[in-house]
Amino acid sequence: ELKPGNFDLLLLGCQFLDLKLGKKLNEGKTKQIFELLDEPGNVLVQSKDQITAGNAVRKDQMEGKAAIANKTTSCVFKLLQDAGIKTAFVRQHSETAFVASHCEMIPIEWVCRRIATGSFLKRNPGVKEGYRFSPLKLEMFFKDDANNDPQWSEEQLLAAGFELAGMSIGRCEVDIMSKSTVAIFEILEKAWATQNCTLVDMKIEFGVNVSTKEVVLADVIDNDSWRLWPSGDRSQQKDKQVYRDLKEVTPEAMQMVKRNFEWVSERVKLLLETQTSGRVVVLMGSTSDMAHCERIRKACSSYGIPCHLRVTSAHKGPDETLRIKAEYEGDGVPTIFVAVAGRSNGLGPVMSGNTAYPVINCPPVTSDWGAQDIWSSLRMPSGLGCSTVLSPDAAAQHAAQILGLTDHLIWAKLRASMLNTWVSLKQADKKLQQCSL
Repeated sequence: ELKPGNFDLLLLGCQFLDLKLGKKLNEGKTKQIFELLDEPGNVLVQSKDQITAGNAVRKDQMEGKAAIANKTTSCVFKLLQDAGIKTAFVRQHSETAFVASHCEMIPIEWVCRRIATGSFLKRNPGVKEGYRFSPLKLEMFFKDDANNDPQWSEEQLLAAGFELAGMSIGRCEVDIMSKSTVAIFEILEKAWATQNCTLVDMKIEFGVNVSTKEVVLADVIDNDSWRLWPSGDRSQQKDKQVYRDLKEVTPEAMQMVKRNFEWVSERVKLLLETQTSGRVVVLMGSTSDMAHCERIRKACSSYGIPCHLRVTSAHKGPDETLRIKAEYEGDGVPTIFVAVAGRSNGLGPVMSGNTAYPVINCPPVTSDWGAQDIWSSLRMPSGLGCSTVLSPDAAAQHAAQILGLTDHLIWAKLRASMLNTWVSLKQADKKLQQCSL
């Protein structure tokens, strides 16, 4: 028997024949959440064609919005996940829906601002629009439509004592969300800059993964979530603010809003593509250093950096060393040379003296003469600028930091790694304190 309340579920069931949909877990203004019977721990997030403003005081149907929003969210979450940010996103399932880990949502909107505009100006009279926050301005708002999502302090959040999926939201979790919000904003800001577009501000939400008991980025990040100003120009804004600012909602106005949303969904795909393609070339003085060099290559691959291994000796075959150097200088690909030479390091200084490209010394220091050998990498003649890093992993990281200046995807991995290191230390300290108690 078909009951009226099950009609929307029937329609979805027809659309997603390859998924076994369970009950509807939640429904918001722009999306529905369904359990997945054949994927325990996962849910289906189905977008709607509805657009709202002012806590749904204004709401309209916008044909195609569900597909646009889903495409935008899926691309953004893929970018963040590839960088190393922990999210609830699992995969895009269809044009209008994606699969996510089941989370119990923390009822806080975290807002990160680079430029003062919108509600911030109303709450902070005297601040001029366009004021640039460095460091970023972080705010939080309690999700309560009846009271227009009041701004909260950290103290209020801690005092609320939220218990979600068996986890207490305390100081550790609040700090993790705070740090994560800033890192996520910075990654997306860097990405949008490649499209000459300013990420002005952004709101995100976190949840507790019911399976892993981790705090992860959840909900959605689409064109309702941020302000985007192409060329830093507010008059060219492409986000939902255009809809909020409409004096009258007409079919023509809604078409303009839709074109803006489509513009963003097309550009967001480009954020997944690297703008410049750099590489690392490791020069080793002998194949006996292969294990050391393989560690560099493995670390480079974690940043998505191609790494070539070559064997050459600046002492025994300087002409060949310079020929290899010229080979990589000749194709125009940004290149960082890493010199791996034990005993007397001639590779690094010779390369540094004959190329304008960066050179990093990473000598395989041994226990017998290492203390003496290292000076051949540290004491350079004037005019040479090669750096020296002993750890293979750190040498790859240093190369990534150089290439990340012009490659937002590499920079994103570095930024996420910084965040994850900080989070692991925070969690380790929390665990230790609990053991002590």
